[in-house]
This record gives sequence, C-alpha cells and structure tokens, in this order.
Amino acid sequence: MKRVLIATGGGDCPGLNAVIRAIVKRASQEENWEVLGSIQGFNGILWEPQEVIRLDEKTVAGIHYRGGTILETTNKGGPFNWPFRLPDGTWTTADRSDEMIRRLSYMSVDAVINIGGDGSQRYSQQLFEKGLNIVGVPKTIDNDLSCTDVTFGFQTAVEVVTEAIDKLVTTAQSHNRVFITEVMGRNAGWIALHSAIAGGADICLIPEIPYDIKQVKKAIEQRFVFDRGFCIIVIAEGAKPQGGDVVGTVSDEIGYRDLRLHGASARLSDELKQIGCHHEVRETILGHLQRGGIPIAYDRVLASQYGVKAFELVKEGKFGQMVAYHHPNVVSVPLAEAIATPNFVTMDSDVLETARGLGICFGD
Repeated sequence: MKRVLIATGGGDCPGLNAVIRAIVKRASQEENWEVLGSIQGFNGILWEPQEVIRLDEKTVAGIHYRGGTILETTNKGGPFNWPFRLPDGTWTTADRSDEMIRRLSYMSVDAVINIGGDGSQRYSQQLFEKGLNIVGVPKTIDNDLSCTDVTFGFQTAVEVVTEAIDKLVTTAQSHNRVFITEVMGRNAGWIALHSAIAGGADICLIPEIPYDIKQVKKAIEQRFVFDRGFCIIVIAEGAKPQGGDVVGTVSDEIGYRDLRLHGASARLSDELKQIGCHHEVRETILGHLQRGGIPIAYDRVLASQYGVKAFELVKEGKFGQMVAYHHPNVVSVPLAEAIATPNFVTMDSDVLETARGLGICFGD
C-alpha cells in the first residue's frame, strides 16, 4: 500500500476542501493508494502526539462546497521555523525539517501534496531539495503566485468584494458620499483591480502604483457637481502614497513573521481631509470576509482540476512540481520557477489597460 499525505498551510482560502476531495476521489480509483491528512499544515506531523488522519471517500463526502479546510491551517511556524519556549521563558525557533522528513519515512509516506501560497510553496521547494517527494498546489486569494494563470480562491474573493461594492454604491449615491473599500492582497493588487472593474469603481489604488493624493482628490471632484454625486474607491491593503510606505504592524504572535497590513483606507481618508476634500468620506474594511464562505463554481472546478492533477503527478513520480493552469490546460511547472518571481500587476497588464480604458483613476 502506498501513502500520500495532504497538508494545507498558510491563510485559508475558498476551494481548499474541493482540492482535498479531488485528491481522495482520484486516489480511490487506484487499488494500492491510501490518503492521509496532516492537521494544521505540517504541525500535525511534528506535534506530540501527532495529529494525522486517514482520508477516504466517506471523510470527504459533501465537503466541496464548504469554505475553509477540514484539515485546518496555520500561517505561523512551520518545519523550518518551529517555535518553542526556552527555560528562561523567551521564545525562539528551530529547524525541524530533517526530523519531519524522518517522521514521514517512519509513517511510510511515499509523497506529500502541499496546498498553499507563496510561503507554503517555498517550504515545498526546500523540502524537495532535502529529498522529500513533494508536489505543490497553488492556493491564495492574492493570486500572487507566478507560472499559473490563476490560483483557486481568487475569483471567490473578487466576488465577495464586488458584492460589497454593489451595496456601497447605493448608500454612497443616496448620501452623496465618498466610500473607500479596503481589500486584501498584500503586495499584489489583483483583488483590488478586478473588483474595481467588476464593481464600477471610480478610483483603484494598488501596491504596484504608488498614488499621488492630489490626483486622487482631482478624480473625486470630477464625480461631484455642486456637491451632488458619489465616488467609489477600492484600495488594496498594500497600497502606499508616492514616497511613502505600507501601513501595518509587526505581530507579537509567536511564529508569525509577516507584517500585518491594515489601515490603508484610514490613512487615505485622513490624507483627503488634510488636502481639503470636503466631501463626506466613509471607510469599509472587508478583511477576512474575503477568505471565508462558500467557493463559487469557478473555484470549485479549478480546485478539483488541481487536486486530480496533483495526485496524477504523485502517481507518475513527478516531484518538485507545482500544479498550474495555463488556459485551457492544467499542467505542472517546477516549484523553483513558481516561487522565483511574485505575480504582481505589471504596467502592460491587459486588465490594467482595461481599467484605464474605463476611466478608473490609479492616482498616478
């Protein structure tokens, strides 16, 4: 009997359960494969006692439409940065990757499928270089992984934001207000860009284009005639003014390394007031609403395609690869290529050109 282990790491994302289900259902068609799942990424392997469960068709029945992940997830620690407390009460980290690989060997695990975003796939590449048979599946609402046309979960996040903008339009119009909607994406502006187009926003501020507050104010004024009108602004959490930096805080949570981005919309609101914008401004931060809930059909299909392809790569012994979507086909690419360069909005992007063609202001 051969064994494949599934891990879901990083932030949660609509479609994770659909990938898990697809892997299990594909593996069930083979007579000699068993599927295991590690709880909270690779933590389940390293914990004492271990938390690793068996996954079969009964376990995954009906989970394809559920958000989150039945295996749970974490964006803290990991096999290369395992947090632990020293005798004096302070915290530090240790590299337990070799130990984890040994544990997987003792468990007779033949291969690992790691479902995650940029950070998780960097772990995948590091583990592959250490000799682990591993395949990656790209997951992130930020859509910032290269070598794939799209990551699953992204379209669901855009749908959530678009629905929110649709609702804000009616109240903005009723009160003649400026509404700022802050969305996720970290250093990539894809969610903001797509939802601004879909939601009919007037201004879209993304990390890739530092904004001039004077240009933003000018675009707002063009939406009002004798103080009558409204304006919808979409701002990515990683957006920043020209000559400025992102707004965020360093987390005090053990094992959490990323800067926690928040406050871009509040800063923009203050900047507008300081420069003399007299219209009423309101901010809405969607936050983790973009991560949760039911995945749309597109992401369920894409996630299912990724799951089936991931198992087939394992079966064929094609390790060190990440599943990718190159329209219209699901293919595989080397993990090293996938993590080499982040997928950011470029100035020659067709979607960006479309937005500019619609008259959306980017503050430049």
